[in-house]
Amino acid sequence: MTRFPLAQSRLSALRTRMEATGTDLVALGPSSHMAWLSGVHPHGDERPVMLLVSRTYAGFLMPSLNAASARQSTDLPFHMWRDDEGPLAALHDVLRACDAARPGLSVVLDETMRTDFSLLLLDHLDTPTRRFTDDTVGALRACKDAAEFDAIKAAHRLNDQAVQAAFEALRTGMTERDLVQVIQDFYGAHGATLEFCSVCFGPSGAFPHHTPGMTRLERDMPVLLDTGCRLNGYPSDMTRCGYFGTPDATYTEVFAVVDQAVRAALDAARPGALARDIDKAARDVITAAGYGDRFLHRTGHGLGIDIHEPPYITATADTPLAEGNVFSIEPGIYLEGRFGLRLEEIVILRPEGAEVFSDMPRDLLVRPLPD
Repeated sequence: MTRFPLAQSRLSALRTRMEATGTDLVALGPSSHMAWLSGVHPHGDERPVMLLVSRTYAGFLMPSLNAASARQSTDLPFHMWRDDEGPLAALHDVLRACDAARPGLSVVLDETMRTDFSLLLLDHLDTPTRRFTDDTVGALRACKDAAEFDAIKAAHRLNDQAVQAAFEALRTGMTERDLVQVIQDFYGAHGATLEFCSVCFGPSGAFPHHTPGMTRLERDMPVLLDTGCRLNGYPSDMTRCGYFGTPDATYTEVFAVVDQAVRAALDAARPGALARDIDKAARDVITAAGYGDRFLHRTGHGLGIDIHEPPYITATADTPLAEGNVFSIEPGIYLEGRFGLRLEEIVILRPEGAEVFSDMPRDLLVRPLPD
């Protein structure tokens, strides 16, 4: 009996997909694909390491330096090689075991794998056809199971607390980097690590991918906070906006528009809807309010082991959404020199629609000025 039933279940599901898609061989590098399928996430450097899966066999091309550590996470066979001998003999062994010598194999390559690994494999196959993982591993990863839901939910519960603590920590004169440290310390005290953090004071918020710097918080200044932690292997991601002091009329108006755009996208998110329909629902609200040219990015991205993964919620994405898909809804309006305002929820698609992971309201967070 396998020590790793989840990996065995996922391997079985992959082989079903391989059969349905006419795939003969799947090759994964040391990536989130490999981690999801096998539980193994070996050290990645220039030494070739791959998990090769056929319909009848699965095994690793494994540098001997990585073997002992990787063995703790899998019972799949290793075809090992040492630095003083090189990987070719071990690669030939695993290809023979996969029955990959025949010409014209349909091969799926890990799109995140090093190019030299991919070319090494392709150079030792006979006239293969190749594509990436979209309809095999990618398709399976896009629909989260109950264990993944629980992990993502736990990360978001912690993120809610961190964001609340961050807004309570706002003080006149603190820098954006100071607040990043508050958030990072909060994550660390609760067993998580910082995945990313964008703290934006005042005009900094008009840059959607702002890097926190030495901008200092002043009276009556808007605050945008986009942050996420990683807890038990899965990340969180959320954006909330508020004001240090009393928000002005324009800020309050724009906030209401963005929140309405979020609600419209949530309403449009149903299994079977196209990703572009969700983007359109949010974009139409912002355009109707006169800010269409100030919505500078897509409406969302998928989330799983990776903070960004399929499905992508863009104006050109014809991807049909499915039950179990997890993705962000994060429209925004950016007024250069003044402020930016983005509200983000991560959702999972249920049969009846979108379920939000965060329990923190999207209300305008107003931090009164100290006396």
